Amino acid sequence: MQAWRVHTPGEPREALRLEEIPEPVPGEGEVRLQVLAANLNFPDALLVRGQYQIRPPLPFTPGVEICGLTDDGRRVIATPSLPHGGFAEYVIASERALLPAPESLNDAEAAALHIGYQTGWFGLHRRARLQPGETLLVHAAAGGVGSAAVQLGKAAGATVIGVVGGKTKARTAEELGCDLVIDRTTEDVVSRVKEFTGGRGADVVYDPVGGDSYTASAKCVAFEGRIVVVGFASGDIPAPALNHALVKNYAILGLHWGLYAAKDPGAILACHAELTRLAAEGTIKPLISELIALPAVADAVQRLADGSTTGRVVLAMPRQPGASR
Repeated sequence: MQAWRVHTPGEPREALRLEEIPEPVPGEGEVRLQVLAANLNFPDALLVRGQYQIRPPLPFTPGVEICGLTDDGRRVIATPSLPHGGFAEYVIASERALLPAPESLNDAEAAALHIGYQTGWFGLHRRARLQPGETLLVHAAAGGVGSAAVQLGKAAGATVIGVVGGKTKARTAEELGCDLVIDRTTEDVVSRVKEFTGGRGADVVYDPVGGDSYTASAKCVAFEGRIVVVGFASGDIPAPALNHALVKNYAILGLHWGLYAAKDPGAILACHAELTRLAAEGTIKPLISELIALPAVADAVQRLADGSTTGRVVLAMPRQPGASR
């Protein structure tokens, strides 16, 4: 089978190689999956660079989120077992961690529903306890993770402010339903948030960026607000001033979605059921900006790493005879 592999960590365009390798063999408790679609995620870029908290043995195939087909014909969402990631024709995954792909979504949309939307749901509901009528500020609102948070915030009855970088991404955030869109390249985030909220600030901040975005968040979070730290796409990990959190009465909440698989797997199943319901209603739908073929993966991962993509970029694989949908 064909698979993209990393032999030496580095920038995606240089480090990723498309190779012919044997199909992976499932072990006890694992299943083989034909890859129908694989969603590109920022952790894939970090994996290729050797900067992620998980470092699979070399050589490895990245790709942490797929929609696949089991040998017995089930269409499922899965997190492949590294080093056999999703940028390949076949993967292996834990049988107990498979989730049924929602019937309302096609393969590419189903592949993009898992990690980003689960992270958004846990961040907004389990960690921040977002309430109807509250104001939610989402950084990188036109990106894959941010767009999921925007949709989930609107579904929860929040007023959503989206922060983006550039006019094209601003239009995307507007189309997603943001009540206010702030272009950080031309506008001051703090003053715009305070103006829009009558000086109160945002009740909940969803931050997958870090760096300057976190600094702005701390300046415009409301009394008893909550800042959810999701990631550091900027590459800059901030050092929060805890005295500032004390005097302004706000909370800084960390979110590592992967821990729930070990600590509370039942919560992941319950979240997936809720996401499936919202997808069936049409309340949420992954923002697929680009479908790519297998040879285009290295370039697409590089563009994702550089922050030049909008929404979700998804690898769409040719369907084998007998595959449904």
